[in-house]
Amino acid sequence: MNFIIFDLEATCWQGSPPSLVQEIIEIGALRINNYGEVESTFNRFIRPILNPRLSAFCQELTSIRQSDVERARTFPAVIEDFQDWAEVFDEDYLLCSWGNFDKRMLMQDCQLHQMESDWVVPHINLKQQYQEIKRLKQAKGLKSALHAEGLEFIGIHHRGIDDARNLARIFTRYLDEWKY
Repeated sequence: MNFIIFDLEATCWQGSPPSLVQEIIEIGALRINNYGEVESTFNRFIRPILNPRLSAFCQELTSIRQSDVERARTFPAVIEDFQDWAEVFDEDYLLCSWGNFDKRMLMQDCQLHQMESDWVVPHINLKQQYQEIKRLKQAKGLKSALHAEGLEFIGIHHRGIDDARNLARIFTRYLDEWKY
């Protein structure tokens, strides 16, 4: 089984204007085996097509620059690379993210680009399962969960690859407790 621990960053605006559709602008992921060993990493920027200019808020939140996404390929090309890297057509795999936002965004962008999305279905919400494992009344954000585990966040918060790396630290700690 390949566990694909991933995090996405998306276009965003202060106050989330209802007329603007978010699009994925970064995907960061780690492929982890049954023993909790990181086998490979994946990190790519994605050029948005509906709202190609990143807001100042989005650039400040994510540290992703306009030039990063302008040099990037669009979603279809990047997601095909991601599928190949994750071996979604060759191996057993499970997509794992902190919450359901990332799964919803993958499905939405697949629909936007008229691509199949059934490969996104093997997914677990680690945030929800962590809440159950720890018997918490409320779910924690990733940084709060790391802190509760006695771990410091490493890297830049709201960067896909750094969030995925930090999430993998929690994932491997509870490797035998996730339900899938």
